[in-house]
Amino acid sequence: MTDPRMALIHVMVLTSAADGDMSDAELRTIGDTVRMLPVFSGIDADTLPEMARDVMGVLDHEDGLLRAVDQIREALPPKLRETAYALACDIAAVDGVLTQEELRLLEIIRHTLDLDRLVSAAIERGARARWMTL
Repeated sequence: MTDPRMALIHVMVLTSAADGDMSDAELRTIGDTVRMLPVFSGIDADTLPEMARDVMGVLDHEDGLLRAVDQIREALPPKLRETAYALACDIAAVDGVLTQEELRLLEIIRHTLDLDRLVSAAIERGARARWMTL
């Protein structure tokens, strides 16, 4: 994978799949995000199911998760690493419950992308605020 936009999509799909349940809300949010954010300009959201299957195929291999996160890091320019983490946090927060698997994946992403702890905390807090319910 060399396309930064694909890497961003992969990080969202990985986060959605982390707990073994890709919820409708998570999948809808991925689609809405791809349609809305300027970084995804030129990506056809109708191809997302195929892209998700590709990501899931990577996870079938031994050490697939770590390999996938390393590929994401390699494909992303440094200026998009915080964006990737923000997208992962949004997908993890969308259903209102963060599982241990999602928290562990966020930790792996944060460390692999070499994000500053204070910046990461701010991103996490922003996701929490955006997805808060009454």
